[in-house]
Amino acid sequence: MGLRRTGQGAQDGQHTAHTGEGHGSSDMAVELRGVRRQYGRGASAVHALRGIDLALPRATFTAVMGPSGSGKSTFLQCAAGLDRPTEGSVRLGGTEITGMSENKLTELRRTRLGFVFQAFNLLPSLTVEQNVVLPMRLAGQRTGSARSRREAAEMLGRVGLGGKGNRRPGQLSGGQQQRVAIARALVTRPDVVFADEPTGALDTTTAAEILVLLRHAVDSLGATVVMVTHDPAAAAYADRVLFLADGSIADSLPRARAEEIAARMTALTAPAHAGAAA
Repeated sequence: MGLRRTGQGAQDGQHTAHTGEGHGSSDMAVELRGVRRQYGRGASAVHALRGIDLALPRATFTAVMGPSGSGKSTFLQCAAGLDRPTEGSVRLGGTEITGMSENKLTELRRTRLGFVFQAFNLLPSLTVEQNVVLPMRLAGQRTGSARSRREAAEMLGRVGLGGKGNRRPGQLSGGQQQRVAIARALVTRPDVVFADEPTGALDTTTAAEILVLLRHAVDSLGATVVMVTHDPAAAAYADRVLFLADGSIADSLPRARAEEIAARMTALTAPAHAGAAA
């Protein structure tokens, strides 16, 4: 289900990612229109985002990269409804969220969004199964029923943790804990899964296993994944890589090898380094 175009099709897909032209909103999982985020006022104002226009189709895997201070974290927070843009519009799964009340946003995040963080963010006092069904519980669903337990067991099986539902997070390795976090993010079948440096705390081998799981979630489950990362090897699992610089989308690549992504990042940051040297 992932977007894997080559040749002219890849270029067309790249154009759509920047402008969102020629599409229907029902096909888009994430849409940002003229999104700006400013902190402070006057001469000391920080322009974290400078007019982002972006549309990401459903069932695709997008990596977001950029140098420190480029706006990656602010982009993710605004796209996920964790922060409000100063200007512009954000739509998730066709739903306009920009003017939503905090209560409505909280409800939407619990039922229609999934999150995977670098630090796993599991509750140590809960079992693995209880951590997985936590989004369902927070959304007011009964999590002790046979159906919810079956759904949790199915998702744990998909991430390679079948039979470990009764364990505590502290009894698992870092990679296993991140697998639990992925199962938790996917259990409600969300419109979008936002992943913030999901492999940052893992060794290379375990990181690759986690990225394969995210790739599988897109290809086999029809999930939409938006991942912020600094690692070209991680970004190589995505259908498209977006490069942010100074709060704007500076470049885009269709699915590429890690070496190509690293070279593009180097080219993106070279002018800044040259200017500093001067």
